[in-house]
Amino acid sequence: MIDNDRIIKINIEEEMKSSYIDYSMSVIVSRALPDVRDGFKPVHRRILYAMNELGLDANKPYKKSARIVGEVLGKYHPHGDSAVYLAMVRLAQPWSLRYPLVDGQGNFGSVDGDNPAAQRYTEARLQKIAQEMLLDIDKNTVDFQPNFDDSLQEPSVLPTRIPNLLVNGASGIAVGMATNMPPHNLSEIIDATVAYIHNSEITVDELIKYVKAPDFPTGGIIYGYAGVREAFETGRGRIVIRSRVEIEVDSNGREKIIVTEIPYMVNKAELIKAIADMVEEKKIDGISNINDESDRQGMRIVIDVKRDANSQVVLNKLFKYSALQSSFNVNNIALVHGRPLTLSLRDLIGHFVEHRHEVVVRRTQFELEEAEKRAHILEGLIIASDHIDEVIAIIRASKTPDEARLALMDRFALSEIQARAIVEMRLRQLTGLEQEKLHTEYNEIQKLIADLKDILGNKEHRMQIIADELLEIKNKYGDARRTEILYSSEEFNPEDFYADEEMVITISHLGYIKRTPLSEFKSQNRGGVGSKGSNSRDEDFIEYIYPASMHSYMLFFTQKGRCYWLKVYEIPEGNKNSKGRAIQNLLNIDAEDKVNAFVRVKQLEDVEYTQSHYLLFCTKKGIIKKTSLEAYSRPRANGVNAISIRDDDQVIQVRLTDGNSEVVIANRNGRAIRFHESKVREMGRTATGVRGMMLDDDTADEAVGMICIADPEKETILVVSEKGYGKRSSIDDYRITNRGGKGVRTMHITDKTGSLVSIKNVTDENDLMIINKSGIAIRTNVASIRVMGRATQGVRIINLEKRNDEIASVCKVQSEANEEITSQITDVDDNDSTKEE
Repeated sequence: MIDNDRIIKINIEEEMKSSYIDYSMSVIVSRALPDVRDGFKPVHRRILYAMNELGLDANKPYKKSARIVGEVLGKYHPHGDSAVYLAMVRLAQPWSLRYPLVDGQGNFGSVDGDNPAAQRYTEARLQKIAQEMLLDIDKNTVDFQPNFDDSLQEPSVLPTRIPNLLVNGASGIAVGMATNMPPHNLSEIIDATVAYIHNSEITVDELIKYVKAPDFPTGGIIYGYAGVREAFETGRGRIVIRSRVEIEVDSNGREKIIVTEIPYMVNKAELIKAIADMVEEKKIDGISNINDESDRQGMRIVIDVKRDANSQVVLNKLFKYSALQSSFNVNNIALVHGRPLTLSLRDLIGHFVEHRHEVVVRRTQFELEEAEKRAHILEGLIIASDHIDEVIAIIRASKTPDEARLALMDRFALSEIQARAIVEMRLRQLTGLEQEKLHTEYNEIQKLIADLKDILGNKEHRMQIIADELLEIKNKYGDARRTEILYSSEEFNPEDFYADEEMVITISHLGYIKRTPLSEFKSQNRGGVGSKGSNSRDEDFIEYIYPASMHSYMLFFTQKGRCYWLKVYEIPEGNKNSKGRAIQNLLNIDAEDKVNAFVRVKQLEDVEYTQSHYLLFCTKKGIIKKTSLEAYSRPRANGVNAISIRDDDQVIQVRLTDGNSEVVIANRNGRAIRFHESKVREMGRTATGVRGMMLDDDTADEAVGMICIADPEKETILVVSEKGYGKRSSIDDYRITNRGGKGVRTMHITDKTGSLVSIKNVTDENDLMIINKSGIAIRTNVASIRVMGRATQGVRIINLEKRNDEIASVCKVQSEANEEITSQITDVDDNDSTKEE
């Protein structure tokens, strides 16, 4: 019979509640959530500490992963070996961690989700950056705690010099809570941390100037900024990440969507399979094939677009339905003094600085104690060296070392430690040189002690040490951002992020666009050979160049008469040698259409301004049309019809005027006509227009350009031929007529000069930028080209290196030696381009 006194009745509800709380707290504190100080969960901390104890530095040989896993399991982490091994594998994967901490050798998996090789096949050692997290761990900088069987000590936190939680992020599912922290750029985080050190009252808005956004190891594009700001301010937010894509056109004219970067934590193989399944299920139309062409050089997913499909429409559907666009839900939960808290960017930086401050204090205290111990011993050795004969006599007269130690302590008032050091002193320390070394070392120790005491007594000094060590880390391991940020104008005013600087917009023949700072183009003398302007492919060449300021609106007009809008800062930036980005990625343009004219407008919201200004259109067939700017002041994502165009015609020029300009149109055969724009009546947005110039009967003739004269006394007319010849003529040389006439000769056209390709209105304050089909760019001052008669042949402006090379595009810009390019809309006439047929 069971003794009833031995049975303890317990309410099962209370027992379940108590046990579950204990379990959940164990998971939260000891498994799933990272410590805010070093950013590690226990398993990661134990792996790095065990590798450090094994001496697996970055410059030492690799060791088998099974050896490392066994070390971690046997000493610190009594769980399954696969848990330890997979945790170590993730620390070595460059697509998982922004800054990998383990240097793996062998198969450590892939971005396709492939499993790593078994631990008996792979090897590993620490990365250099991981060693920075373990530095000074032997200087009593952190607390140690007993391991699972109380046989060893393990660190409760690492004395990391790197804000690892922010730099590499973390993810984990606990009980009742989860953490999901994105990685950031090391250089940006360190700059923000140093700013916090110098100003502990710094706000999140001020920190955002340093930390732009998360920086994912797989690159990609952060689409929109509201989620980033919310995450920085509150610790929670939704960040949308898009793949990096571009649209290429092959030799057969078929478009391909090329994916070179995918969102963070997206499995590439599963992404491709999901897209293929959606194509098969007819959820996405317009895709004929999808291939993974990734290799050691990088990722490359090729999506072939059907001939009758719009690549931009297909891409938008891919963003909507596939993981090409994903979201990262930020949830910054970390352990602060053992308690889980949701932390903002400022909180995370503040806790790291607090931890580093404690480490520096404890390290300095340790070094001070060690220095004082050494100074104490040196004092005893110096006393002994000063009385060396007597010391030797006392030692020789003593029967045992203990007797000698006590005798020395009595005779010279030494401590036991000093006496022991004297007794154990080697004979070589009796030499004069060694005695001098004792005095030198003692003096240096005293200086070190003074410095260490100053550090302990001066918080500003300690903070400066933390900042200096962080900047040293930045210099060693800092790198450029991988993830681009695409600000959305609906969320806030992105102009705050861009200075209103002058740029050069470049569009190639195959439709690649970029913006480049005007300062990248150096001025040369007339007749120079020029500098390389773009690394375009052989079948491509630079066709259009336009100057514009960053805050301007760009109105893009296609040859078929469509109008699209962009801000200049929305155009991707590239240096003058880069190819640029496919314009289909920015504007929803038909595959058979392309942009060939543009107008810069500072503001479209000013009704009085838009109603008092006009757009003048000129087509290849010499047709001209005038419409109020107000008709084009309401941007639409898919564009609008700007002019009705016949099938055999196309838009070549669009100019902005105030209604009082004189117009000059030039044709390919070297003639030009001048008339006042009042001769052209105002028409509606979709009108066709009227005849501006009568062309020659031969089928090769066409209009090549149109200019609007604002200041006839100051401006001259510049014409350029396809073989590189050009000249300036006075505007008075061109008589005023009615529109629709044949005009007068503007340049003597010969086989040497080639046909006319460009007409500009210029002053001595302008520079001329010319780019030919082979991509060579030259910038020369207009003042170096003399004014001559309108019917002359002109002078050579650019030397064409290849016999068959021709001028592709001509543009005028303000000379750097004079005033900056004005942003007044009356000067928008310098934002034009010509097309070389």
